[in-house]
Amino acid sequence: MIHPQAIIEPGAVIGENVSIGPWTYIASNVVIGDDCDIKSHVVINGPTRIGKGNKIFQFASIGEDCQDLKYAGELTELVIGDNNTFRESCTVHRGTTQDNSLTQIGSNNLFMAYTHVAHDCIVGDNCIFANNASIAGHVHVGDHAIIGGMVGVHQFCHIGSHSFIAGNALILKDVPAYVMASGQPAKPFGLNSEGLKRRGFDKNTILNIKRAYKAVYRQGLSVEEALQVIDEMPEQSPELQLFCTSIKESNRGIIR
Repeated sequence: MIHPQAIIEPGAVIGENVSIGPWTYIASNVVIGDDCDIKSHVVINGPTRIGKGNKIFQFASIGEDCQDLKYAGELTELVIGDNNTFRESCTVHRGTTQDNSLTQIGSNNLFMAYTHVAHDCIVGDNCIFANNASIAGHVHVGDHAIIGGMVGVHQFCHIGSHSFIAGNALILKDVPAYVMASGQPAKPFGLNSEGLKRRGFDKNTILNIKRAYKAVYRQGLSVEEALQVIDEMPEQSPELQLFCTSIKESNRGIIR
């Protein structure tokens, strides 16, 4: 399963049933889990830990030194979960000591061709990054987020779970959970209701999230006033609290 023209440095740990194509380079401080499929011309540097069942296509660069000028070769790490797909020419960089020395990606994500995950980013599970989507350093992306093609996300922004970012958007502030965003700079354009239906959210839960969205975006209230209105809503749920938490924990401010 490992091509004889692949270069695997001594010390690299390769799991069972792993396929590695020709002219791929695996550094000594890399751990690759079982059942991974790594095509030709891939470079994986480290320290990097990759889980099970990941697919990495040709010319991807995984676990490379970051592009932050403050980075001076410190020991930092990239951790990737299970069953992710990294298409052609994806780039994923390790963290920096200015944060937690860690870039982390969850499981079941799709990174289409030419996507970029910068240093110190945290990406959840079941996300989709369309072609050429790029997130700058220290960005956090929640679960089930969809980031359209050619999207640029400013450093330190947070993209909430179940949000949807339209193609070519420029994200300069945080996007709350469930919100659809578009434009340069991005503005809110309603809830990702269709996505919530596909993921099994019931009608009452979606209706309550819509009411909360209207309090934040349609009633002329300040963020603090809107959150107070939401807190007084009679039907609270973990799904509604996710929306509120993504707003309350915003450091850059939310798109409005």
